[in-house]
Amino acid sequence: MNETGWIVAAVLAGLGLLAFAFRARLLAAFGYALQRIEPQHSNHDESRGAVDDVRRNGQAVREDRARIGRLSDLDELEVSDVMVHRTNMRSVNADNPPEAVVREILQSPHTRMPLWKGSLDNIVGVLHAKDLLRALNDVGNDFSQIDVMKIATKPWFVPDTTTLQEQLNAFLRRKAHFAIVVDEYGEVEGLVTLEDIIEEIVGEIADEHDIDIQGVKQEADGSVVVDGTVPIRDLNRALDWDLPDEEATTIAGLVIHETQLIPDEKQAFTFHGKRFVVMKRDKNRIARLRIRPAGDI
Repeated sequence: MNETGWIVAAVLAGLGLLAFAFRARLLAAFGYALQRIEPQHSNHDESRGAVDDVRRNGQAVREDRARIGRLSDLDELEVSDVMVHRTNMRSVNADNPPEAVVREILQSPHTRMPLWKGSLDNIVGVLHAKDLLRALNDVGNDFSQIDVMKIATKPWFVPDTTTLQEQLNAFLRRKAHFAIVVDEYGEVEGLVTLEDIIEEIVGEIADEHDIDIQGVKQEADGSVVVDGTVPIRDLNRALDWDLPDEEATTIAGLVIHETQLIPDEKQAFTFHGKRFVVMKRDKNRIARLRIRPAGDI
């Protein structure tokens, strides 16, 4: 099955893939058959068990089974697990001169750009590149005539504890693709997009405008220099690693969790098949790390 088929399945899941009977019908539509599941299990256990019994032409297809299985995990993951962290989030200071704001947005590879005033925790709007281009056309491409706040849309804030299933449903209801993630105090944590959730189900979606992950540099010796704020999930996806992210969100958080201390510069640790060396520490924060396979020491 191609990627489009799986994206359609994911959207259908967001609309109501909660009951086992509906899951069975959906899978059957794609040529799958489900064996009987014992009724005493929960809905989640039933769907997981069903996934284990998926067969195409009598042969298990590992990747297909894993993708369908991830549909069942949407209720267990939160938007904070897949969001773009604020340290990697591209945004624009709306208080800057119009020419600077317009130029920065046009140079960005992103379709939507958060606008803030005073600080990043005060996001006042989201500007879509299409709306900006339309406004520029109306004023003869005179950047100085653009008032970004007049063409920006109202930001949509969602709690960082929202499950991916809930957020997928909300995206579909609102016909939206983009939301700002905040914590319980209203401080900005990052942003989440519809694509982030779809990729959680089907895997990375190739895009000609995708850029390399910020804060990660591959070295000639095979090691990787990583900013401490880089999310573990982003690093895993970019480098095809499998570092755990259940107890920490960022790579610095993982090191602190595993070592139970805030290490000094030049301290080194080995866990999860990798060698971690602290390159830079900023007060009580791990700012930069060098990571290499443990076998390359």
